[in-house]
Amino acid sequence: MDQLKYPIGTFSKPLEADKMEREKWIGDLKQAPASLRSAVAGLNEDQLDTAYRIGGWTVRQVVHHLADSHMNGYIRSKLALTEEAPLIRTFDEQNWAGLADARTLDPDLSLALLNTLHLRWAALFESLTEADFEKVYVYPGTGEEMKLYQALALYVWHSHHHIAHITALRKRMGWN
Repeated sequence: MDQLKYPIGTFSKPLEADKMEREKWIGDLKQAPASLRSAVAGLNEDQLDTAYRIGGWTVRQVVHHLADSHMNGYIRSKLALTEEAPLIRTFDEQNWAGLADARTLDPDLSLALLNTLHLRWAALFESLTEADFEKVYVYPGTGEEMKLYQALALYVWHSHHHIAHITALRKRMGWN
């Protein structure tokens, strides 16, 4: 079950990252929407509405979830750059994924959004100084701080994580 839930393993927050590592992550961020588009290419409506695991979201919901989550991540990044250790808002991913738009809309809408969002987000990360990458935002409740280089790593992992849900499902179902 863990392999279905975490096909690439769980996220491990890096304690540091050099310029080369950050550049690689920025490249991965730029590439993620194309990889997601490839992962869902050719799927029919029934396949898009198939859950990647029992109790998991459908492929359609995963695509829309990535857009929802990454829009929040982009805004969190900008807050960290313009405010001193801002307390961020979280969102209820399960409830958002259960809304009609995530359950029914064409994934192409979120794929287009992610393509543009990731290009803009990557441009933002490319403009940052070493000091900027050390800026943080704070999670409510826990007080956990997330540095911007850690957020970059997180959202790259998040992209790969959900793309792997879809590609693993395609393989298991023989949809290749």
